[in-house]
Amino acid sequence: MQFIDNTLVGKRILVTGAGSGIGKASVLLLAKAGAKLALVGRTADELMEVFEQAGGVLAGHLIIEADVANEAEMLACYENISKHWDGLEGVVANAGVNGVWASLENLSVHEWDQTLAINLRGTFITVKYALPYLKKHGGSVIIISSVNGSRMFSNSGATAYACSKAAQVAFAKMTALELARDRIRVNVLCPGAIQTQINDSTERRKIDGLHLPVKFPAGDVPLTQGKPGSPEDVARLVWFLSSDASSHISGTEIYIDGAQSLLQG
Repeated sequence: MQFIDNTLVGKRILVTGAGSGIGKASVLLLAKAGAKLALVGRTADELMEVFEQAGGVLAGHLIIEADVANEAEMLACYENISKHWDGLEGVVANAGVNGVWASLENLSVHEWDQTLAINLRGTFITVKYALPYLKKHGGSVIIISSVNGSRMFSNSGATAYACSKAAQVAFAKMTALELARDRIRVNVLCPGAIQTQINDSTERRKIDGLHLPVKFPAGDVPLTQGKPGSPEDVARLVWFLSSDASSHISGTEIYIDGAQSLLQG
């Protein structure tokens, strides 16, 4: 990819969920643009692999094992960062799960809480404790949400997931206004079908018959005749919103779904 500027060279950016999917693609692209990355995630082996691919210690990157929903672990994460860097210019709040997809009758309170804890509480904790570091220089916060809950409501059984993702959009808009005086931009990306491993860990339980019969044209992603997007497609937007090329954009949600949500909304 040809970069239109070099504004990310030396910038320090934290990426959660950095070990796979959109997080991994974002780390690799931001590293290519010259940024220094703090890779945060729960799976040490995955993190280390991405860390080395991005250039490792020699490139100035950090690797931190932490659960975004765990306040103590994220506080320790930022304390670790403060030992190496005197601030941050960017945060990519990407960590998330699909959770359990089930009817309301079959979805337990614990399963609801678990999905909201990682997707919404995790976003809140990640951004909240990043603020002292972001306020030093100003910067960009990018929240990875979804078309589900914001423009698409046809995934039967995904109620907890969709609610967590809708709340992320509201969170981004509220904080964009609050943090504007600190020169911190907050934007939210809403991907549609993206080729990642997140679906592999999704438990779908007793959702047969929930979905209303709707006939879509062949291929439910119109722009690509049904082919899902790639993590790199989203990473390019992460790069743009992290860079000075997007210096006047804040409080905005951007859909990256090949028009899928317009068809299925």
